[in-house]
This record gives sequence, structure tokens and C-alpha cells, in this order.
Amino acid sequence: MTRTVITTENAPTLPAPLSQGIRKGPILQVSGQLPFDPETGEVVGTTVAEQTTQTLRNVTAVLKAAGAGLEDVVMLRVYLTDPAHLPELNEAYAAAVGEPFPARTTVYMQLPPGLLVEIDALAVLDD
Repeated sequence: MTRTVITTENAPTLPAPLSQGIRKGPILQVSGQLPFDPETGEVVGTTVAEQTTQTLRNVTAVLKAAGAGLEDVVMLRVYLTDPAHLPELNEAYAAAVGEPFPARTTVYMQLPPGLLVEIDALAVLDD
């Protein structure tokens, strides 16, 4: 099986040695996305809700570039900077992702200043 790099101008490109997404066979892994506006490179929002919404827009843009959507996602991994943000994250996440929800893991970690959330996705596509 060929490994295919997925790229799109509709999600931010980070100055790091990574691909926005990689597809191999029916498996698509979207790299951790951050709440950057892909056009300006600026952080979108100061609240967890605003940043979660933008981050999921970026995840969705990479999925779309690979011919997929949120309905193909089997796992989302969420990285938060503060456990106190979980209720606000859950509200924004539920509105953006919709039911049936994919499996999810939430991890608490330090992100660069001003960033409150990072999200990556694992999708399985029909061939």
C-alpha cells in the first residue's frame, strides 16, 4: 500500500517536520491541529470554545482534502491545557462533531502560550 501525504491550504501549515495528514490504505491520520486561522496564521479566539471550534475546522479541512469527513473519524484525541476547561470543551466539541460521536481520549498537557487545545484524528475511509 502506498502512503499518501495529505495537504490543504484550508488548514494551517506548521513550521515542524510533519504532514497535515497521512493516508495508507483506508487509514487516515490527521496530525494534531491547533486553533490557527489558515489564512492569517493567527490564533483564533481566547476561550476554549472558540479555539476548539477553529481546531475542529482545521481537522475537518484536512479530512476533506483526503476525501473524508467527520463521519469517517473513529478516534479524536484532544489535548487540553487545563482540566477546568473540560466542560467548555465538551459543549463546543459536541456542537461541532455531532452524534454519533467518535471514540475520544482527552489528555492534559502544556501547549505554547495562548494555545488552549490541540486535536488529532484517526479516520477509516471506504476504498
